[in-house]
Amino acid sequence: MNTHQPSGTPKRFSSSLTAEQMVRYANSMLDHAFPDGLARTQVDLQSVQHAYARLEYCFLRINRKYYVVADHLHFDHLNGDHMASFLWFLGNTLWTEREDVDLATRLSYLNKTMHGLDLFHSVKLPDIFLLVHPVGTVIGGASFEDYLVVYQQVTIGATDLGFPTLGSGTVMYAGSAVIGACTVGDDVVFAAHAMLIDQDVPAGSLVLGKYPHHRIQPNTSPTIHRVFGHLS
Repeated sequence: MNTHQPSGTPKRFSSSLTAEQMVRYANSMLDHAFPDGLARTQVDLQSVQHAYARLEYCFLRINRKYYVVADHLHFDHLNGDHMASFLWFLGNTLWTEREDVDLATRLSYLNKTMHGLDLFHSVKLPDIFLLVHPVGTVIGGASFEDYLVVYQQVTIGATDLGFPTLGSGTVMYAGSAVIGACTVGDDVVFAAHAMLIDQDVPAGSLVLGKYPHHRIQPNTSPTIHRVFGHLS
């Protein structure tokens, strides 16, 4: 886990719901969304606390509007971007720590229902990432590094040749896609609707256009400076 703390960002974290309230809220949403009577377990306090700890670690490195309230970072369960991240953290926590595949699957499906985000609990996102109104986004199997930013209608997935490997500070703007055996260096930005298939990208690049007619130019504004603040 990356232990760097961005300088100039708030050091306190708060939530609109306590862990106890979130347990009740999450279970109520699951009961409403999937009234099949077949759920074998429910969200418990320990899993929510662990998911909150992971969420806090992630959010404390984000320095953006709707995350910063006064002098501290704030998680708002009524903010769709915040909640989409939390549901992945919770589902992934249940899957990795309790091997509760049924409940983790329901949470992944709930995330898709609520936010239009196809992000399975078994996808190994990095510790630090930012989802920006990710409606219509599909994040599949890939290798990720910290400071990932994903917007709406993004596609990350495989071809027969393999999965993508994304470096630190990857930004994927609306409608962009990286598919297959792509090795992407650090601080690479995919412009809106850019697409790569089974192609590599050097660090510090801006990707424009669609494969095989894409173009690669220098990226002059690293993600950590633009989105997450300077690292101390």
